Amino acid sequence: MNKSICHTLAVLGLLIACTSLYAGQGENPYIGRWALTIPGGGAGWLGVTQEKGYLDGSILWGGGSVVPVDSVFMEDGTLYVVRLRKVERKNAAGDVVRTQTFPEVIVAKAEGDYLQLTQLQPRRNGKGVDQRQFSGKRIPPLPAKPDLSKANYGKPITLFDGKNLDGWKLTNPRAKSAWSIRDGVLTNNPVQTPGQPRIHYGNLRTVDEFEDFNLKLDVSVPKGGNSGIYLRGIYEIQVSDSYGRSLDSHNMGGVYSRITPRVAAEKPAGQWQTFDITLLDRHVTVILNGRTLIDNEPLLGCTGGAMWSDEFKPGPLYLQGDHTGVNYRNIVLTPIVK
Repeated sequence: MNKSICHTLAVLGLLIACTSLYAGQGENPYIGRWALTIPGGGAGWLGVTQEKGYLDGSILWGGGSVVPVDSVFMEDGTLYVVRLRKVERKNAAGDVVRTQTFPEVIVAKAEGDYLQLTQLQPRRNGKGVDQRQFSGKRIPPLPAKPDLSKANYGKPITLFDGKNLDGWKLTNPRAKSAWSIRDGVLTNNPVQTPGQPRIHYGNLRTVDEFEDFNLKLDVSVPKGGNSGIYLRGIYEIQVSDSYGRSLDSHNMGGVYSRITPRVAAEKPAGQWQTFDITLLDRHVTVILNGRTLIDNEPLLGCTGGAMWSDEFKPGPLYLQGDHTGVNYRNIVLTPIVK
């Protein structure tokens, strides 16, 4: 193990027993939101905050939700972000006999608006540390909330007319497609066979890419269904059977793990529901079944499953197809012209 890794893990040992008090002087170059390109090329996000002298943070690592980290601290101008992962050890009968905690340390060095980062993970067999390099870029401050009444709309584009899938393709061309057209409806039917290895089905995206826009579509979610509508390939509007549940950012119409709908407007599973979504200047409005769930609220970064973390890059509309069945129809996108 080289000297730098030994030093990092030694500092981690002190960290776990201490708080995340930042005693540095002057402006902290790490405070803010960072778009990450994580190892393997996936999209990630890091948010670092400081309140009353203490550092805190949250992170998105590829898929899933934005989650709090266990600790954040600085030493000699370098930022250390720590996540603790619990691993269950089982015996031959499958019973849990012990739970171990494995630390993951992300070491970050700021160079202006860019981060050079290293992920350090002790191997579970106790022999050595894996390290992977990746990068980040500061996300500029959000602009003022846009005035939607002054938005200049272009000509509506029918993305799906119920006849064919011209203009669509899988996000991963190697994935298996479960998408088809049935009676004018875009249908996803990702069948799994009990006892067989899980089949990874593909997400469907438009060939064309867009900037800001208004999107209208109808969706029908089956019982227990789960899909998602990705705006510009990076912001997921959740599509799920959440009828009757308490308000949550993982419910129908929420910005996944980021923005919770202000009201519950979803219908029971199996019914057609109508979305009216506007994305403008990194703010989003979501209207479901005629009721406003999210009213021109700021987007702080990408969501899990994003194609990339760059919020200023044009991107496709993509529909999540690797979870459960779902039906879509009447998909019309109207660009906002600037």
